Amino acid sequence: MLSVNLTRAEIQILTQLLENCISDLRVEISNTDNISYKQMLKERRDVMNKLHQALIDAQEELPLAE
Repeated sequence: MLSVNLTRAEIQILTQLLENCISDLRVEISNTDNISYKQMLKERRDVMNKLHQALIDAQEELPLAE
């Protein structure tokens, strides 16, 4: 397992970037006809959702004052 130390601001930026990427993937998945490509995009979306949730959880664990 990889461990990365991030500030609250860095976590917020990464969270927003992932939200944007996940949103873009939803559109791309719905517009894709190639089944194998669609499956790859869904797997990528699932990984991004997992990372997004991990960042949210990490942010909740940070002290309020930083």
